[in-house]
Amino acid sequence: MGKTLFDKIWSTHVVQSVPDGPDVLYIDRLYCHEVTTPQAFDVIRDKGCGVLRPDKVFAMPDHNTPSHCQDRIEDPVGRRQVETLEQNCREFGIKCFSMGTPDNGIIHVVGPEKGLSLPGMTIMCGDSHTSTHGALGAVAMGIGTSQVAQILASQCILQFKPKTMRINIEGKLCKGVTAKDVALYIMAQMTTSGATGYAVEYAGQVVREMSMEGRLTLSNLSIEMGSRAGLIAPDETTFSWLRGREYAPKGADWERAVGAWRELRTDDDARFDREVTFYADDIAPRITYGTNPGAGIAIDGTVPVYEGLSDAERDQLKVQLDYMQFKPGQKLEGTPVDWCFLGACTNGRIEDFRAFAEVVRGQHKAPGVTAWLVPGSWAVRRQIIEEGIDKILEEAGFELRLPSCSACLAMNPDKVPAGKLCISTSNRNFVGRQGPGSRTVLASPLTVAASAITGVITDPRKLL
Repeated sequence: MGKTLFDKIWSTHVVQSVPDGPDVLYIDRLYCHEVTTPQAFDVIRDKGCGVLRPDKVFAMPDHNTPSHCQDRIEDPVGRRQVETLEQNCREFGIKCFSMGTPDNGIIHVVGPEKGLSLPGMTIMCGDSHTSTHGALGAVAMGIGTSQVAQILASQCILQFKPKTMRINIEGKLCKGVTAKDVALYIMAQMTTSGATGYAVEYAGQVVREMSMEGRLTLSNLSIEMGSRAGLIAPDETTFSWLRGREYAPKGADWERAVGAWRELRTDDDARFDREVTFYADDIAPRITYGTNPGAGIAIDGTVPVYEGLSDAERDQLKVQLDYMQFKPGQKLEGTPVDWCFLGACTNGRIEDFRAFAEVVRGQHKAPGVTAWLVPGSWAVRRQIIEEGIDKILEEAGFELRLPSCSACLAMNPDKVPAGKLCISTSNRNFVGRQGPGSRTVLASPLTVAASAITGVITDPRKLL
C-alpha cells in the first residue's frame, strides 16, 4: 500500500519508536517567539544541557510588538518577554530577528518568506498556528513549552503520530471568494473539533489553483478545527514561490532539492483514515457570528435559530449570541462595524494587501471606523511601498502600520475596546481575544475592505 504525504515525511524523521508509545521525531526547524519559550530555556539551563543544534533554531518577537511605534514596549511584562528572548538567544547562539530590524515580523510569515520553511521538513513552534508552514509541504505543528525544551536539548521530540485525513475542495471559486472563505466554510462544516487527532492534507482543484499566500492562509487555520497539522503537496507553485528565497537552496543544491520535493506527494494507492470532499460552488464570502471560528455563515445568510437544537446546543448558541449582541435569524450584512483589522499570520501577506487595495481604490474609509492595516513582516511592508499600495491606502484614508501580530490578540497596544465590533482577518474570535469585552467577526481581506468603506458588514462582491 502507498503512503500519504504526511506518512512519508513522518517516517523519514523517526529516530526511534517507543513500543505502545510515542515516536522520537527529529525536528528540522524550531521557531521561538517571546511568549512561550522563556520557561523552556530555563529548563535546559537548569539541567545544564544547553542547545544541541542552535543552527536549527530561529527566533523573533512578534506577539508583544507594537504596530505604531517600535522604539520600546510600554507594557513591562511584554518588554521583559522580548528582552528575555534576546538574552536567551545571545546566551545559546541562536539567530534572533530582533524587533524593528528589516528581518522581523510574525514568525509564521517570516519563516516561509525567508525560505527557512521548506518542503519535507518537520517544523515545530510553541504556537498553535505553526500549522501555517504545512502549506509548503512540511509537517508543522504547534507544541507546548516542555516540548520546546525537548527540542532545544535534543533536536528531537516525543510525539504520538496523528491519524490522517484528506480534505478535497473541488471546482472553481467564484469571484470574491478567497482562501480565507474556504477555510471558514470548512470549519463551519467540520466544526472546531471535527479534525481532532488528525493531520490534514488539503487537495483538489481549488487547492491546486491557490496562490502560495492562499495556501498559507488555509494551512494556518487547520488548528481551528482541531487538526494537528495542515499539509499541501509541493508543486510548481511552491517551487516558483521559494526560488531565490534567502535560506532556500541555491544553484545545483536547488535542482537536487526540487527533484526530491517532487516526490513529496501522496501515492495513488495510499489510504487516509478519513476523507472528505467539499465543492467550490457551495462557498460564498463568509462571516462568523459566534465566539469560535466554526460559528460562521455565508455573508448573505442568517444567524442560526434555536428551533431543532438540543438543549445543550441551544444554551451554547445563546451564550455566543448574547456576547456578540446578535439575535437568532438575524442577517449580519448591514450591521455597523467599529473596527477593521487587516493582518495577522492568517492574512498579513502581500496578496492580502493587494486584495484590500483593489476594493478601496478610489473610495474612502467610512467615518467613525477605526482601521488597523498591519503587514506580517517588514519585507511585506517594503513590498507594499514598492508597489505603491501604501499610496492607494493613504488616499482612501487608511494608515499603514508597522509589522506586528497587532490586534490578532490582546498582547500589545492594539486592543479593541469593550463592546466594540471588529471585523477582522485574524484567526480567532474568542471572547476577549482582541481586547477585554471586544466582539470579533472573522472575514477575508476583501470583506474587511468592503466593510471599512461602507461602515457596515458588506458583501465584497457588491464592490468588486
